[in-house]
Amino acid sequence: MHAVDFSEVERKYDVDAASVLPPLQELPGVTWVDAPVEHFLDAVYFDTADLTLAAHRITLRRRTGGDDAGWHLKLPAGVDGRGPDERREVHEPLGSDPELVPAGLQQRVRVLVRDRVLVPVVRLRNHRIVHVLREDNGAVLAEVCDDSVLADRLGADPLRQEWREWEIELVDGAPELLDAVADAFAAGGVRRAGYPSKLGRALGDRIPTDLPSAPATPSKSSTTGALLLAYLDAQMRVLVRQDPLVRRDDAEAVHQMRVATRRMRSVLATYRDLLPNGLANTLGDELQWIARVLGAARDNEVLHHNLARSLSSEPAKLVVGHVKRRLAAHFAGDLAAARKAADAVLDSPRYFRLLDALDALIAEPPFTALAKKPARSVVPGLVKRDGARLRKAVRAARAVPQGPDHDAALHEVRKIAKRLRYTTETALILSPKRAARLVAAARLVQDILGEHHDSVVARGVLLTLGMRAFIDNENSFTYGRLHATEQFRGAHLESRFRSAWKSFPKSVL
Repeated sequence: MHAVDFSEVERKYDVDAASVLPPLQELPGVTWVDAPVEHFLDAVYFDTADLTLAAHRITLRRRTGGDDAGWHLKLPAGVDGRGPDERREVHEPLGSDPELVPAGLQQRVRVLVRDRVLVPVVRLRNHRIVHVLREDNGAVLAEVCDDSVLADRLGADPLRQEWREWEIELVDGAPELLDAVADAFAAGGVRRAGYPSKLGRALGDRIPTDLPSAPATPSKSSTTGALLLAYLDAQMRVLVRQDPLVRRDDAEAVHQMRVATRRMRSVLATYRDLLPNGLANTLGDELQWIARVLGAARDNEVLHHNLARSLSSEPAKLVVGHVKRRLAAHFAGDLAAARKAADAVLDSPRYFRLLDALDALIAEPPFTALAKKPARSVVPGLVKRDGARLRKAVRAARAVPQGPDHDAALHEVRKIAKRLRYTTETALILSPKRAARLVAAARLVQDILGEHHDSVVARGVLLTLGMRAFIDNENSFTYGRLHATEQFRGAHLESRFRSAWKSFPKSVL
């Protein structure tokens, strides 16, 4: 059974034993209220021993009783532009083992939990009375729950608490209904709950303090280290956001996560003197490893798509042999192997230690003295250095005759252009117009030569498949046509690169 994924919009209110609900049927838009329904809920909440999920405002529980028994994972939704009362909730069935968290839910939090074990941390028993609010056509606007809670904090420092609270959760109602309920409750002296969740209240003094705050938004007066930290933090947030999607084979997420790792690696290489003892190189090597593993699946998908599109544009009478089938079989095997490798890597201690190291760097950077210098006096020189490397690589590529070595030299140009682009992105605040122009120019070179490299790789695949077809006594004519097409495309792309290079900015920042 697949997980059920939906939004939850709710508010909680602290009340005492004597509190009485106001007339809910008098709320705007409410036509009638169903007879109250009673539930007895029993939920066990899971987290790591150091409460990693709670620190990120994430709730994972297994609940019995009521009409939604099962595993529930609640994720903050504010990062998606939703309101502060909204969370993303994912449900999975109870299963047979009450302590085995479903794999699908583990995948969604693995990037935060890493290789720490999820254990029971709180048990909540709740006597709930539900009041369903309906409009005139019978549609459910919201549910108001009157909860009497018995909470047991588990582990070495146990704590038992009891309290009563009211909760309103929107179903099909408008957000304005939440405000109307708040006004009705306030009229009776009832205010919003002091804790964001029952779990937070049950944890008591063990509830984690706020996560380390994000680095300050850089300005023209920022230090060099501040620019580096802000950029690394932004890319780390992309990685954390995309990791759960990559685990569910989302191709675009693979691309976004790989780009984030490449961005971090590039700027660490350029800013390497800000960190001691070769730390930038060590982290860069690990980021390169992750990017390479992620890229294998993505590159295979793109290459297969491009060749399949090229084949489909061929006249039918010129497609001879089992070309389409051979292409599909070739890439299916490679893609399966690449995905398996990526899955293994994302659950490896090596990957988790890399995440730990990046977190530590952003939280408490061991900067050298150079990091404390004003960015405006240091960063332009770093960009200039990367620009000089790019010009040197272009001159070197021009000197290499056409052939595999020339193609490799152009690929090196692409990699250096990419590094220049990412380095210059860190400097946008210092010189917005010039930096944006340089970023755009470097990206154009990167994109053109990226397509050129794809064409080179495609030619290799077509040559291999054509030889296999010949050995199997199949006509290999079509592979030759496709190879010639790719060869022509490669020459055209190199011509485009030469044109783009003529207008490449002569100065940097």
